Amino acid sequence: MDDLLAEAGDAAAPLELVLRAAGPYLDGLPDRKVHERSADVLLAELDGPLPERGDGALHSVERLLDVGTRAATHSSGPRFFHLVVGGSTPAAMAGDWTTSLLDQAAGMWVSSPLAAQVETTVLRWLKDLFGIPRSYGGVLTPSATFAHVTGLACARAWWGERHGADVASQGLAGLPRLPVFSSGLVHPSTRKALQILGHGRNSVRTFARDDAGRIDLAAMETALAGLDGAPAVIVGNLGEVNSGDSDPLADLADLADRYGCWLHVDAAFGMFAALSPRTAHMTAGVERADSITADGHKWLNVPYESGFSFVRDPAMQSRAFGDWGVPYLPGAEGEQVNYNTLGPESSRRARALPIWATLRAYGRDGYRTMVERHLDVASHLGALVEEAPDLELLAPVKLCIVCFRYRPPGVPEDRLDELNIRLGEALLADGRVYAGTSTYRGMKVFRPAIVNWRTTTTDVELLLTVLRELGPDLVRELR
Repeated sequence: MDDLLAEAGDAAAPLELVLRAAGPYLDGLPDRKVHERSADVLLAELDGPLPERGDGALHSVERLLDVGTRAATHSSGPRFFHLVVGGSTPAAMAGDWTTSLLDQAAGMWVSSPLAAQVETTVLRWLKDLFGIPRSYGGVLTPSATFAHVTGLACARAWWGERHGADVASQGLAGLPRLPVFSSGLVHPSTRKALQILGHGRNSVRTFARDDAGRIDLAAMETALAGLDGAPAVIVGNLGEVNSGDSDPLADLADLADRYGCWLHVDAAFGMFAALSPRTAHMTAGVERADSITADGHKWLNVPYESGFSFVRDPAMQSRAFGDWGVPYLPGAEGEQVNYNTLGPESSRRARALPIWATLRAYGRDGYRTMVERHLDVASHLGALVEEAPDLELLAPVKLCIVCFRYRPPGVPEDRLDELNIRLGEALLADGRVYAGTSTYRGMKVFRPAIVNWRTTTTDVELLLTVLRELGPDLVRELR
């Protein structure tokens, strides 16, 4: 293929290939292994030198579909419990296809009023869903990490102003170190955002009263009092990735009020606790935060690259990211919004479309039902672990994460970490269920996250079945 114009008259044909592949692929997800051992061999079929003469769209897409549907990690299916990853709902997936079809330049109103208006609507719907005041500003981001960058960049602008500096234009030179306080629940994505912003990932000072990382409020208050009124940032955590534990956000909001701090809340998946009467108490105080991070490709079940940042004072977003002073980039007037001046991205995909599609399709009731089901599934798994003589539950089941380890009789304590590491590797290699290991309170653990809209109790029961199939051979090898 030498000239792309030759395909202009049949541009939809490659999309029809994807459509024809979609039905069998999606219908087969419940029966597929999450990952096939042979997939790594297939990847070589997509490698090789850049072709001088292309194959054309149909041949190219046929090859990608042939390899991709076999080699992909099938994380949209019901048994991907690794990390905290939801699948895409049918409406969200179709909305994402629509996003690619329309191919909007979503940064400015002038380039796509559609994308800008849908983002405005979606942000309002999300605030309504989570109980965040409508007066908050917001922006969609590619991830929770970028949402952290957004919120903490606003915090940095606020902090700089209190030192008489405009850090957006002048930078950080000559300013003192930004004090950042959190509990032991702080996530690496918060640290990465601080690293990106020039404050260093190790700048977070943590206050924990136990080896689970739960906050020592008294120690944090003593440290805040020692700043003698200097501005600081407090990071609250709503939903820790190993246990689902959370900081007392209302208490942190009280500290922020008392000492004049900026309160930033990491609610990447924990924000969805607001949807259930059983867990809504965990979110109390988040509505008093100065900035809030949440994530769509977790419990909202929309395609990857979907984060949300909400900021109490919308003007801080413009001060942190706007005022480019570039003549060819027009400003927005009246109710129009240029979202590329409210967050770190300049060129932006119209990621609001799949969010709009799924919220419109299922509404508050649909998402509440899904969250309630996941809470039930997680509680069911936790109960099975507690009852089992060869498993040990290591944290109360509070949200959608179940933290446990394999602990069969007769295995010495000093061999349990090695056993669970090897069992985790065997589980991923087996491929029927995907749940990796982590470290919690110094122990190697499994911490499956139940956030996929397809997942039921049958899927988590299979997890324990597979662990028990694989575990005994490893125990014999250790003896």
